[in-house]
Formats: sequence, C-alpha cells, structure tokens
Amino acid sequence: MKRVVLAGAGHAHALVLLDWMRRPPRGAEVVLVSPQPRAPYSGMVPGWLAGAYRFDEVSIDVPALCAAAGARWVEGEVHALDAAQRRLVLADGRTIDYDLLSLNVGSTLDPPTAPGATLLALRPLARLQARWDEVLARWQRAEGPGALRLTAVGGGAAGFESLLGALARLRELRPDRAVEARLVTRSASLLPSFPAGAVRAAEAALARAAVALQTSAEWRAEPPRGDDDRLPARELVLWATGAVAHAWQRDPSRCSVAVGEAGFVRIDDRLRSVSHPEVFAAGDCADSAPPLPKAGVYAVRMGPVLAANLRAAVEGAALRRYVPQRRFLTLLATGDGRAIAARGRWAAEGRWAWRWKDRIDRGFMARFALR
Repeated sequence: MKRVVLAGAGHAHALVLLDWMRRPPRGAEVVLVSPQPRAPYSGMVPGWLAGAYRFDEVSIDVPALCAAAGARWVEGEVHALDAAQRRLVLADGRTIDYDLLSLNVGSTLDPPTAPGATLLALRPLARLQARWDEVLARWQRAEGPGALRLTAVGGGAAGFESLLGALARLRELRPDRAVEARLVTRSASLLPSFPAGAVRAAEAALARAAVALQTSAEWRAEPPRGDDDRLPARELVLWATGAVAHAWQRDPSRCSVAVGEAGFVRIDDRLRSVSHPEVFAAGDCADSAPPLPKAGVYAVRMGPVLAANLRAAVEGAALRRYVPQRRFLTLLATGDGRAIAARGRWAAEGRWAWRWKDRIDRGFMARFALR
C-alpha cells in the first residue's frame, strides 16, 4: 500500500479527488492536508466580494470531497518538506510520511506593514473570508463623517476584478457613505497581458465606477489618524501584486526539492519535481520551463494530467505529458452585472459576458456538489 499525500486543496487537487472518487487508484492510501476546510474557487472570488455569491457557493467542502473519494483529510499547514526522508512537517510539529507527494498549495503575497490602513492580501484565498467579513461588519456599523478610501494595489486581473467587486459591495451596503476608489499599479498600463480592446473596456469600467487609475506608481501608506474605530481604517487596501512562493519553499533549510530563483518548485512536463520524481507539483506553487503565468486556468487544466500521473505512479504505468494551452478564454467581472471577455487578440464586454461567466463558473462548482 502506497501513501499518496496531497498537500494543499487547490484546483488541481480538487480535480484529482473528483477523478479518484469515480475510479480510485489501486493500492493507495490517500491523505490531503490543507489549513482550512473550504477551498475557494478563484474564478468566483470577485463575485463573492461583490455579494453576488455566498462563500459556500464559491468554495469546495474539502472534508466532504475527501470522504467521497476515500481520502483522509488532515487540517494543517505545511512548514517544511524533507524530501530525503519523504516527510512533510506541519506548522504544529506533526509529521506525515509519504511514498508519493503532490503539492498544490498555491502562492501567497508579501504585503508591507501599513499602520494607517486595513490591508487585505488576496492570497492565499482561504484566509480572505474572515478578514472580508470583519471589514463588512465594521463598515455596516460605521458612524460619523468622512469617506473611506478603497485602494487596489496591482494592475492585473486580480486587482482589477477584486477592486470593482469590493467597491460594489461597500456602496451597496452603505449608500449613505462615500467610498473613494483607486487602482495603483507599477505597470505602465492596466492589464498589461491583455489585448488592447480588453484594456479599453477595463478602463471604461473603472471610469463608470468613478475609480482613479494610477499607472507607473507606487502605493505608500498614509500615517494613522488615531484611534477612530468608526471606519475599517483610513484606507482599505486590497493587495494583489505578483504571486510569491510560500516561506518554506524559499528556505533551503525547510525545502529540499529543487526550486527556481523565486522559490517555486521546478517541475518537468510530467508535473514531477526535477530533483525528486516521487514529488509532483501543480498550479501556482510550481514552475515549469518555460514558466507559466500564475493563473487558475493552468491549475484547472493540470488537474486531469496530475490525477492520471499520480495514479500511474501508484500502479507502475507510464506518465502523461502536460502540454499547456497557448490561448484561453478569460472573463473578468466588473462588479456591475457586466464582464469583459478576452481570448488572444479578441475582446468584448457586456451583460451577456457576465451571464456567460456565471454559467461557466457555476458549472465548474456543480461538479463538486456531492449528494
């Protein structure tokens, strides 16, 4: 009996469990480790911020999925990986030995200290729920004069969508209070990897919502204004800059598999570690050659290949290659019942695009509705 440990409850591992629920691998004990019992689907998080969905609608019940797939769920966070001993060390000191290990722990962010602001890092997603709920509760009971400044730092899809979603929710809850919004990015333009038509549509969406766009700019925290607790803070900041590898991945004393310069696990075209073939990795925590953007669509597409290759590794069969897609459809929610659709150099915008996005996202999540 081989023990297969799945570290992280990201999109790829959710699809692995879904596949194994239908056809379990022969001769495997499966353990999944994740710090929270619910795993959000990144594509629906902006809609949840906007109030279009409940959190349970945009997140997977990890213990229930594990039970349905015959896996054991362990609540815990990875602290270290000793690949020589084939052992995971958790943050509370527990250890889990493995024969095969798969990493799908996503990425994190490294926001600065901001005493005068409430700062919400958008990664890891599973930690965002409690912080956002707290902000909304304080906003609903806020008193006194003064506007709240809402700032998104990062000009990619996450910063753009999250800002418009959060802004829509704040304004809906308290139409009697002012919210001044801006998006700050170091880049010379908004959505730098998107076609020109999508960028124009995104700029128009920001203008409709009265959001100031600051390109080629650095965000700096304002000094605190005292002990006024009537607002969440002088400024509410959504931190959505580039993905960062987890601290344990960046620490050679805590991670003994090969990683790239930024700390992401280096994998081959079978999704295996280039240094330890019994270790697999997928999604944001991994780096292939050439490197892929840190986007959920790649983790979703890696899922079926990862499921097949972990099964093959257990059963002694040949592994499949993962071939990343060159182009894919992106749908960006604008927080006002519209969305922007982009693929390659094509882009369009409208309410029809939001309905299309909603149908695709709900269809994905329906796959994990266990009855």
